[in-house]
Amino acid sequence: MVETVTLSDGHTMPAIGLGVSLNNECAEACRVALQNGYRMIDGARHYENEVQVGVGVGKSGVKREDVFITSKVFHTNYTYDGATAALKDSIANLGSSYYDLYLTHSATGGKDARLAAYRALLDGKASGMIKSVGVSNYSAKHIEEIREAGLEIPVVNQIELHPFCQQKAIVEYCRKNNIVVQAYSPLVRGALDNRVIQELSTKYSKDPAQILVRWSLQRGFVPLPKSSQPERIISNGQVFGWEIEPTDMAKLDALDRGKEGAITWNPVEVD
Repeated sequence: MVETVTLSDGHTMPAIGLGVSLNNECAEACRVALQNGYRMIDGARHYENEVQVGVGVGKSGVKREDVFITSKVFHTNYTYDGATAALKDSIANLGSSYYDLYLTHSATGGKDARLAAYRALLDGKASGMIKSVGVSNYSAKHIEEIREAGLEIPVVNQIELHPFCQQKAIVEYCRKNNIVVQAYSPLVRGALDNRVIQELSTKYSKDPAQILVRWSLQRGFVPLPKSSQPERIISNGQVFGWEIEPTDMAKLDALDRGKEGAITWNPVEVD
């Protein structure tokens, strides 16, 4: 399962990762995932489980340098000093000297605040605490602010993405600017009873979650499915070596409901 994508800064990132938000069994989920082929864990300060991510990685037996670990600073820490302190605390929580990727969690808080936090993360990268810097829940205008400020463009934008909420304008912007799009909530939080998804599940002899993760991969996204159930974690990663046919991809594409299809906070339109 170690297919990778290359980021604009030259680092490589696994093509799929385990999301750990709202997971009370985070350490065990990380251990199971890593022992079954995953090589990326997507965390955040807001999830309050950075320590458990470190524990799970340690218990997995996989070397730290072989695991791609992400965290995010929340908007309540969006000052330069606040984001710097948050990053240092994240490092201490993880029990490692660095994160592979660190993101601003959303564009909430206003232009000056988010730019201050982003600058802090770039300085964290310069000092070796972060390998790559990105953003989450940003629209094109928020990333353009970064460019206009003369700062390094993020290598990743992590947004809610699944067939019902395809965020086409943001995806197109990111593609044009060589920004990798990570897809959170790719499983629509388990709402898998849609007729098209069920039909394709039967046709391909795959479970509905696998159909959604595979759709995400074939659309060029990096999906971050989450689960606390070991069997689900394993099956969600069994998405390589087969493909959804173009006509069936089109059926999934046709499910898009724009922002009405969002199932999370999806704060991409904040000022």
